[in-house]
Amino acid sequence: MSARTANGLPLPPQQPASTTDLPLQVREISIHFQVGKRTITALENLSFSIKQGIVTGLIGADGAGKTTLMRLASGLLVPDSGSLSVLGHDATHESLTVQGMIGYMPQRFGLYEDLTVQENLDLYSDLQGVADDKRPVRYAQLMEMTGMASFTGRLAGRLSGGMKQKLGLACTLIRPPRFLLLDEPTVGVDPVSRRELWNIVYHQVKNEGMTVLLSTAYLDEAERCDEVVLLHEGKILGQDPPDTFSRKMAGYAFEAQGSQRNRRALQERLSLSKKVTDALILGDQVRLVTRKPEKAEELARAFSTDLEQVRIKAVEPRFEDAFISLLNKCREDDDTESCPLILPGQITENRDEEVIVVHDLQRKFGDFYAVRDLSFSVGKGEIFGLLGANGAGKSTTFRMLCGLLPASGGTLQVAGLDLRIARAEARGRIGYMAQKFSMYAGLTVRQNLKFFSSAYGLSGKIQKERIGWALEAFELQSLGDNVSGELPLGYKQRLAMAAALMHTPEILFLDEPTSGVDPLARREFWHRINALAEAGVTVLVTTHFMEEAEYCDRLVIMARGQVLAAGDPEQLKKDAATKTMPHPTMEDTFIALIEQFEDQE
Repeated sequence: MSARTANGLPLPPQQPASTTDLPLQVREISIHFQVGKRTITALENLSFSIKQGIVTGLIGADGAGKTTLMRLASGLLVPDSGSLSVLGHDATHESLTVQGMIGYMPQRFGLYEDLTVQENLDLYSDLQGVADDKRPVRYAQLMEMTGMASFTGRLAGRLSGGMKQKLGLACTLIRPPRFLLLDEPTVGVDPVSRRELWNIVYHQVKNEGMTVLLSTAYLDEAERCDEVVLLHEGKILGQDPPDTFSRKMAGYAFEAQGSQRNRRALQERLSLSKKVTDALILGDQVRLVTRKPEKAEELARAFSTDLEQVRIKAVEPRFEDAFISLLNKCREDDDTESCPLILPGQITENRDEEVIVVHDLQRKFGDFYAVRDLSFSVGKGEIFGLLGANGAGKSTTFRMLCGLLPASGGTLQVAGLDLRIARAEARGRIGYMAQKFSMYAGLTVRQNLKFFSSAYGLSGKIQKERIGWALEAFELQSLGDNVSGELPLGYKQRLAMAAALMHTPEILFLDEPTSGVDPLARREFWHRINALAEAGVTVLVTTHFMEEAEYCDRLVIMARGQVLAAGDPEQLKKDAATKTMPHPTMEDTFIALIEQFEDQE
């Protein structure tokens, strides 16, 4: 009798366990790519293996080689040297066999957006050869597992980001594989959907006996893995359970709070210290990681000045501390300098001015309210966050505030201008960084900067100076003649931000600006945003990274176009505290608010 999964579907034939049929065994793999005139080494003499029946996380910055490794393991790429064994088969010479035994969900899973959920399931069942009589039971299981049973008639293109990812995973799991590869499956989805996706993954591991290799840009997700493989520039930095890395950081992790309560200024000052390798804003404090073990009282004395007393306390280390420390050590070895402060042109010092005023804002599409009765205001130099689950109305609100979409009702004032009658004038005073970094992929970096500066009305000497400023400030000088579409994601992000700032706007709109970007690039990005805010630029941001919400001075959490909660991050967390959860994180707070809202619906 053939082996079956917990749901009764047959597994691919299994051979007796041995060292040769580990889920993945990588032996001295190297692969290079030619991009223009450059030769890029994606992986170099890489060797490791992963264990059966666990979730292994593949962790690394942009360009580390994570996606290349996934594609090699799927038999979609051929290495220049070395070999990969997948479930006992050579992924290069037996690629069709391997592809029939594994499941692979790439970053941009190929859903057919003009087909319904049900039609996508049928299509992938056809492609994977699932018998007609087996489909109804499997469909029911997958729809229950993903919570999409009531959406089978909806077009895939009309699903939220989180629902698209869940449908993509369901299509990948139509025929349960022994080995599942997931390339950043939670990028661009909200915390609730992330948690649901992880529940699905662990259901496969515990109930179906699957092995999972998962890459992720979220370092808190790395802590959910049984084991992690750390990559940097195609080489392995280490492989262990996450807590093994965390324990090595005992005595390195601290929280600091200054008497002046200016957390951005304190973070900037601490990050410049030779004692510190990482400094992050976390609520009204700054979490810092030192280069070597330190004592809290000695750090407090070292960081206090005549103008400000700094309180320091030791905290439990986490995996992220170890990962960032390792990457920063690699950067030191490569003599890579940290990004400079970015200051815009002429910024006024009046911080009491309200530069964005929204009152009873509405936007209807037919009979559907994407935004309903939304009200808030944003002061000059403030970082203001719009948070919400996928489909909450954040991007629709952004488009109205940028003058790209007319409101159906209510009032909007941006930079003192009424958007009902002065949308074009208002657009000239704001910068907008879209979710997908809307650069022209076929143009070079310099050509993109010239195009966007021209669109903002810059020309001649001023345009030339601003392009020079952008290339220098965002460390793009050496890439000026590179085609933008071939840049790593972190550099695309730099270019998009530089383009949005060419005309020194008073207000900067950031729509999920760090989605899919690695932790180091996110830190550089927020280093620049903090500097802009300190200089008086007003920043409105949406993000699915809940720790990034900590950078906001105030924020609004939305659901189905309405406000669920508003306030500063620390107060929102305090309001969400319970006896069972006395010290909630921002993610805990977000999920609790969304669940309360859904329970009341």
